[in-house]
Amino acid sequence: MFAAAISASQPLLAEAWPQRTVKIIAPLPAGGATDLAARLFAEGLSRRWGQPVVVENRPGADAIAGVTTFVSANDDHTLLFSFAGPITINPLIHDKLPYDPVRDLVPIAAVIDNFFAIAVSAKAGVQSIDAFIAAARTSPERFNWAATAGLPHYIFLALQKKNGLKLTQVPYREFAPALQDLAENRIQVLVTAPSIMMPAVASGKARLLMVTNRERSPIAPEVPTAIEAGFPELTFDGVVGFFGGRDLPTALRDRIAGDVAVVGGSTEVNSRLQAAGVKVRVLPPAQFSSAIDEQRAKVREIVSTDKTR
Repeated sequence: MFAAAISASQPLLAEAWPQRTVKIIAPLPAGGATDLAARLFAEGLSRRWGQPVVVENRPGADAIAGVTTFVSANDDHTLLFSFAGPITINPLIHDKLPYDPVRDLVPIAAVIDNFFAIAVSAKAGVQSIDAFIAAARTSPERFNWAATAGLPHYIFLALQKKNGLKLTQVPYREFAPALQDLAENRIQVLVTAPSIMMPAVASGKARLLMVTNRERSPIAPEVPTAIEAGFPELTFDGVVGFFGGRDLPTALRDRIAGDVAVVGGSTEVNSRLQAAGVKVRVLPPAQFSSAIDEQRAKVREIVSTDKTR
């Protein structure tokens, strides 16, 4: 009887929420397309909710710092805005996490897809992904590579595994030097967001060979997708969205998801994010969870095969 009373009260609680400032924890640096998305959605949600909605950036440590801050808050007025890596990748590469990826992070709504691309230095002399693979098989010593942490790293590991390649990875503490090294052919392959690499592409110093999303990038529409290039298994949409805490009531989750969908339908939000190189793709809780599960299964396979090499 008590449980039934609590369940019945959930819609009333959802209607009354929020009663104060809502904080959005983003486990990523300020600036960039994902941070822009967090702030655009915060502005739209603030207008709908009639309360301030603030974004707090907590980057570092494979998003563990930001996620830990979110989980520790244990507050229904604190949300997490994150890529799926804290659930899909971190449990596979960290022996112990200060949070439970399944119980502590409740998917509310996906909002954008980040794009990832494989690029080569123009001086590498390859025009397509097939030409790159052929050249790397013949002369692997010609190609050093780098990638941003997370999905880009594992995408390129999977490409190498599929094609029998074992190229030298160059680690970077900060990623900006990698962009310069690609432009100057000190590294030959870089895997990251195409928006980051567009200045080098525009200057003729780098070439995008493939994006790993289901759709072509809005800022590089001439570049084929993984499916179009013949690598459907490398299709990864960099899904990003809102998460709530483990005690988030279902009615409140659905209320927030509905409001997120309204903001995501804004022409201004869509145009600004498309110009920044990401695509608005709002998914409700069940579909967001399915997208996370799909990514987790694919990354698990990549990690397991890489450990056997």
